[in-house]
Amino acid sequence: MNFANSLRSYKTIAARTAPPGQLVVMLYDGAIRFLECALAGFEYDDPKEFNEAINNNVIRAQGIINELDCSLDLAQGGELAATLRRLYHYMNNQLTHSNARKSPEGIRDTIQRLSTLREAWREMLVQRGGAQWEPAPYTTPAVNS
Repeated sequence: MNFANSLRSYKTIAARTAPPGQLVVMLYDGAIRFLECALAGFEYDDPKEFNEAINNNVIRAQGIINELDCSLDLAQGGELAATLRRLYHYMNNQLTHSNARKSPEGIRDTIQRLSTLREAWREMLVQRGGAQWEPAPYTTPAVNS
């Protein structure tokens, strides 16, 4: 088994066994990674690679944001859930416009907002679980992954 397959297996097992709060952090990590890959796509000279890298990675990040949005329980979550829903819709709209116009501003804005949310969740989990759980920092995958 090569390294890529081992890493994929590890990530699959980690996602299946992680507590719900940790899954949220992992989803934020994934969306941020895809958006960083989309930003890297702006460096391509080839128009096909340029468009594919941006489009494919923005769409993947939007899929994660939509999953986060759909998982909100507005009845239980109250104002926080409603605020997150509005924020997720805003970010999705920003990404749609950035993707259509091939403009990095909305992507950068969304990365900043997702990073803030990720850090808030991470801090909450550390406080609730003490120093037992510290999520690994995210890393950028290959652009066309």
